[in-house]
Amino acid sequence: MLVQSIQESPQSAHVVVLGNEKGGSGKSTTALHIAVALLKAGQRVATIDLDSRQQSFTHYIENRRAWAERARIKLELPTHYCVARADGNSVEANEAQEFANFSAAIGKIEHSHDVVVVDTPGNDTYLMRLAHSMADTLVTPLNDSFVDFDVLATLDPTNFTVTGESHYAEMVREARRQRRLVDGRLTDWIVVRNRLAALGSRNKRLVGEGIAELSKRMGFRSVDGFAERVVYREFFPRGLTALDDLDEATLGTRPNMSHLTAREEVIQLLNQLRLPMSENGKRRAAARAEWYSVMDQPLQVHDVI
Repeated sequence: MLVQSIQESPQSAHVVVLGNEKGGSGKSTTALHIAVALLKAGQRVATIDLDSRQQSFTHYIENRRAWAERARIKLELPTHYCVARADGNSVEANEAQEFANFSAAIGKIEHSHDVVVVDTPGNDTYLMRLAHSMADTLVTPLNDSFVDFDVLATLDPTNFTVTGESHYAEMVREARRQRRLVDGRLTDWIVVRNRLAALGSRNKRLVGEGIAELSKRMGFRSVDGFAERVVYREFFPRGLTALDDLDEATLGTRPNMSHLTAREEVIQLLNQLRLPMSENGKRRAAARAEWYSVMDQPLQVHDVI
């Protein structure tokens, strides 16, 4: 099995999977912020886009590369792969082809990188399930609403208590079970509440209570993610993140308080994910920080993980 082959070597990369069967939850935005944060922390990062139809993650990275060249600025870039879905008449043949494509991408990076960040499509596919079964860390961004909460659980319409687990939660349970059978390890599952309202509301409180109740049943951690900010949507055309050097040359406009606040909440999220970092990566980050100090050009982000 692919999972087994990846885990046999102690030097295999840590696999972070972004997953949710509902689109528009911020998977690609969160994925690139995680990848860039790890790159800034000295880690060797590879990224894989499994949504070969939409390719939001791939386009985000392509936009980042193009803007760096056009603006003549330095932006960290991961080693990136987009794995194509098979489109034949046989389901069995399609899955075999997709397994081979995914395995080939993983084989090129698993021992040469510290972390692999995988963005999955917003629907149930073979590649999506395969990625979930090999995740060391599973990050599920979830818009802070009952419409999106329905992906995880069903609720009592009277008192809003959890009455059952939904399709995606059941799929994750099975993927984690398969992972334990292969190597005895438990996937660290984190549900990230995105598009949080700035002010408290009844909906925000009830969704939070539902997630807290379900987390005890399903064994995941719940953390706050990104608030509803226009700046996150503005980052995409240039491939930027809140962790980049947000000056006028990079943004094309002067940064404002919203950019700084976005950076703080991204750093807070990344700290809560508790992603491991290799010792070599830490030394690379320390050496880079020292170099910037000598050149009197302090880094904008320090130890964000």
